[in-house]
Formats: sequence, C-alpha cells, structure tokens
Amino acid sequence: MRFSVIIPIYNKAPYVKKALNSVIVQSFRDFEVIVVDDGSTDDSFIAAREILEVSSINYYLIRQKNEGVSTARNNGVAASHGDYICFLDADDWWAPNFLEKMDWLIKEYPDAGVYGTNYYIISRGKQRTALHIPKTGYINYCDCYRRLQMPLWTGAISVPKTIFDSMNGFNPRLRLGEDFDLWIRIALQFKVAFLDEPLSYYYQDSDPEWRLVGKLHPPQVHMLWNLNYLEQEEKINSDYKRLIDELRVNGLLAYHLSRDYRAIANTELSKVDWERQPKKMRLLYSMPVPVLKFRMFLRKCGSYIKQMIT
Repeated sequence: MRFSVIIPIYNKAPYVKKALNSVIVQSFRDFEVIVVDDGSTDDSFIAAREILEVSSINYYLIRQKNEGVSTARNNGVAASHGDYICFLDADDWWAPNFLEKMDWLIKEYPDAGVYGTNYYIISRGKQRTALHIPKTGYINYCDCYRRLQMPLWTGAISVPKTIFDSMNGFNPRLRLGEDFDLWIRIALQFKVAFLDEPLSYYYQDSDPEWRLVGKLHPPQVHMLWNLNYLEQEEKINSDYKRLIDELRVNGLLAYHLSRDYRAIANTELSKVDWERQPKKMRLLYSMPVPVLKFRMFLRKCGSYIKQMIT
C-alpha cells in the first residue's frame, strides 16, 4: 500500500461528503482511507459510512471518545498499512491529482522526511493561493516559514510512516500548534521537499466554534510553551532561532495583553533576541499595556468596518 489517508472527524456532517469524495476520485489509486470519528455528537460518522460503503476504495472506520484531533490522527496512523501517511480534515478537500503529484514528488526527492505541496486558502468566500515559494524541491523549512508562513500544512503533506512513528506522532497534549510541533521535529532532522503547485483546499469558513485559532489557550496546550526540548537547537541553529522568536513575538501578543497570562507570556518573551525583531514589534511591546490594548481595539474596529463594506 502506497498511501494511507487519515481523516479525523468531529461534528463535520455538513462537510464530510465533499472531503471524502475528493479522495475517492483520486487519479492515483494505491491508497486506503481511515476515518476516525472523535466522539461526534452529530451524524458525521453515519455520513462518512454511507459515502464509503458505496465506493470501491479500501477504507476503515474507527470510533473513539472525544480525545482531540492529535489522538484521532495518531490512532488512524496506528491502524494504517501504507508506506506514506497523508492527512485531510473533514471540512477540507483535495484536487483529483493530489496523490498522483505526491507520488511524483516522493520519487523525485526520496531523501525527504516530509513532503508538502502548495494549497489554497478559502476564507470569507474568497480563494487565494497560500504560498509563494517559487521552486519545487528541497527547501529550508524554517526560513520559508518565517518569510511565507506554513510551507507545510497538514492537509497538503505526506510523511513516511516510519518517520512518523519514530517521532511518536502528534503530541496529544497540544491543542494549538500540534502540527507545527511535529513538522519542526521532522524538519530539524530530515530534508523537506516541496511542490509549488496548489493541490489542496484549506476551508476556513466552517463553524468558528470548530476552529481553534484566535482563542487564548492555556499554556500547557499551546505549542509555544512546549518547545523547551528544542532549547539547544536555538543555540546552534540560527534559522530555527529566528523562526521561533518571530512566532513568539507574533503569537504571544494577546497573552501579553491578558491579565491572567501576562506574567507567563513575558517569561517566554524574555527568550527572544529583540535586536533582530522588526522595529514595529519592538515598539508595540514597549507600549504601556492600557495604551496597547486601546490601539488593538481600534484596529479590530477598523478591520470589522472594512469587512462590512467589502
């Protein structure tokens, strides 16, 4: 078996048909589908089963209590038989030649530890290409991420199962950034291969209750507070250091403004090499918190008004 496609589902009944059909019609046929229902309370599992039962593909259905997307993905991989693992969330979908192109990428760049393609982002009804990496081949993951954001998105990657297993998969304790946590572990040890062709669709207009980005998560489940095992890498890898510092500076601003999290956020921010940060960010963090809060409030109001008139 070449590919195992892992699809975690949690209350995605309105979307699962499109996601599954985009896999069923793949031009490359040597694959299996493993759907892991993570304790859905709607008809997601029934919808998935009805679609797969009338298909001609190899598939497996797993039901588990609600334990989070990382555990669902890990359990799906544990039940898989493919040499390479792909992931697709139930509200996203693939182009019909996604697996065909991924197979080509693997053959052309066999030394990589993870493979990714460009992808589309669909937000507020508009579609745009996510990345502008003008090359196909091995890339510097940290440098690309710092410049362009997310060169590896979970719905547009493939990873050898042996490497996924050697990394112990996704960290089930994390609720935000669990994908980055895994990809950075792989990227720091192996090459990363990239195909500059958008072949997957990242749908961001589903129910906002299902989207975790933008919420303040307790530090114990946020990846930025759980990368201490890479402290030595910060000292010896300048690309990683620049990336993680920028992620801290941009990702912890809301925590810096929060009375409950300010102290622990500032402890994490103390690790940043501020001399290498943009002047704009240094200025923001130097502002008194009340002034900065008011400034952020005005920006949100402006953004909301802009959305209303466009």
